[in-house]
Amino acid sequence: MDYIISTIAVISMVLILAAGWLLAVFSLPGTWLIVIVAGVYSFFVPDTWRIDVGWGVVSVVFGLAVLGEVIEALAGMLGASHAGGSKRSAFLALLGSLGGALLGGMLGLPIPLIGPVVAVVLGAAIGATAGAVIGEQWKGSATAQSWKVGKAAFWGRLLGTLGKVVVASIIVAIILMSMMLK
Repeated sequence: MDYIISTIAVISMVLILAAGWLLAVFSLPGTWLIVIVAGVYSFFVPDTWRIDVGWGVVSVVFGLAVLGEVIEALAGMLGASHAGGSKRSAFLALLGSLGGALLGGMLGLPIPLIGPVVAVVLGAAIGATAGAVIGEQWKGSATAQSWKVGKAAFWGRLLGTLGKVVVASIIVAIILMSMMLK
């Protein structure tokens, strides 16, 4: 019976790790889902099990999740503010990036395995561009200034999302290695 419970726990953990990573690709709080599940797993799984996650690992992945959020936020903010974007364009860039990520996820790219991920990341960046340009145009900025802010929003969103996905990948790898190396 113990074998069945441990197998279910491990399979559930791996599926949630994959879901958390995928949420991070969509710029959603996937890293926090992973941290919470790792903490719950560490709390409920007995130390006597061969496949365990310790509190030290939970602490490390918590710190990495904070780092991922800082990277994503700073890249986005610095991109738009460096180009002189308004608060309205920053807000619309955020909405546009979420919409673009969803659209990219639905459309995908015809490349096996990585195509949908690339489509989501590019969709988010293109959506951020559109939102920033609309926000600047709405504010009454010149077209050249609107495109400058839009381009900065594109690169900020792209780099921020990629940074967060790299951090989420590191978090997943650390947890999986922790589970296998006991």
